[in-house]
Amino acid sequence: MDPISFAAATRKGSDGPGWQQLLADAVTDPRELCTLLELDPALVLPAVAAAKDFALRVPRSYVARMRKGDPNDPLLLQVLPVAAETEVVEGFVSDPVGDMDRRAAQGLLHKYRGRALLVATGACAVHCRYCFRRHFPYSEASALQQGWLGAIEHLRADPTVSEVILSGGDPWSLSDRRLKQLTDALQAIPHIRRLRVHTRYPIVLPERIDEGLLDWLRGVRLQKVVVMHANHAREIDGSVREACARLSAAGVTLLNQSVLLKGVNDRVDALAELSEALFETHVLPYYLHVLDKVQGAAHFDLPEARALQLHRELTTQLPGYLVPKLVREIAGAPAKTAVVGR
Repeated sequence: MDPISFAAATRKGSDGPGWQQLLADAVTDPRELCTLLELDPALVLPAVAAAKDFALRVPRSYVARMRKGDPNDPLLLQVLPVAAETEVVEGFVSDPVGDMDRRAAQGLLHKYRGRALLVATGACAVHCRYCFRRHFPYSEASALQQGWLGAIEHLRADPTVSEVILSGGDPWSLSDRRLKQLTDALQAIPHIRRLRVHTRYPIVLPERIDEGLLDWLRGVRLQKVVVMHANHAREIDGSVREACARLSAAGVTLLNQSVLLKGVNDRVDALAELSEALFETHVLPYYLHVLDKVQGAAHFDLPEARALQLHRELTTQLPGYLVPKLVREIAGAPAKTAVVGR
């Protein structure tokens, strides 16, 4: 079945495949992706070579939003392995944000005062080629490996932590049962007040936002914030808007963070359209990250001067609440660092 027909079939309701089946049926072969999108066969061999180090994974409903025959489609560029990923570029490293130096327990990163990040799983619905954790050793550094026990004990012992961030991988790759086990443990810690989830699922596989997930969210007594990740307005279709509406109705505050990517969203009109589309979906633009300098992603990088120019132009086109903060993460810094002109 071609991706467009497949995506339509999955939107029919409860009779369609569940999210786990859709996840299992994701496209993982660069040959198939190029065939589905009627791309130049010359793209296949470089994609296969690059995918050996960081595998391709993309849900078919996300593929269905891509333009056939267009190698520069902004959604395709985010997921298609390319030869440039195998080049060694000075300054691009395996751990650009210093995750490994800030491990407080198995799978728990404690970088900033008042909040800690739990690497709940290494599994993702989509493998974004610019991912700053594309080299992260999930097999040895995920909290899931020890059933979160060490992470929970560390959080219980530190009364300064009021917010826990679930990240990964993507925490919504976990089953609803696993998520409930984790949040039940977090809610038993008196000083934890907020739960923040960093996820790409509402964007790339909105079918994940089903009744089981919503029941889990409704049962979480903590304040709930979901930070989604969309980089381009064309990622937001009817299924994404429906998923966000369901999350909002479940009492979730919805934010979005984007990454500024060469060839994907490095135009002011693209950034403005994304902010408008997000707000129409009841999602507030939150952060616009300059690229984390991770090995394999240098071809997405933009000069800082260009990033600042785009952000300044964006402020002239949109009201302030639709302009995300332009930031970077610096290893060892006490917070995200605003990118400002000198």
